[in-house]
Amino acid sequence: MEAEEDKCVKFENGLRPDIKQLIGFNKIRDFPTLVNKSRICDKDGKAKANYYKAANEKRGNDMGRGKPYDKRGKKPDEGGSGG
Repeated sequence: MEAEEDKCVKFENGLRPDIKQLIGFNKIRDFPTLVNKSRICDKDGKAKANYYKAANEKRGNDMGRGKPYDKRGKKPDEGGSGG
């Protein structure tokens, strides 16, 4: 039983931090269960990343990362400070 626990701890320590954070608090000490849950977390993480990637691509360039304001329509000499 102790060897199984050591094997699980060693496996957890080798996981990526994001998966380790999700799995670690469960304190799973059955190795096949730990491996299976880790694989599920990895698959879910990849699905989540793909979802957000597709959502960003769907938005297109017009709503991409840019300045949160629009300077169109303002004259070059219009500034924030005036006299």
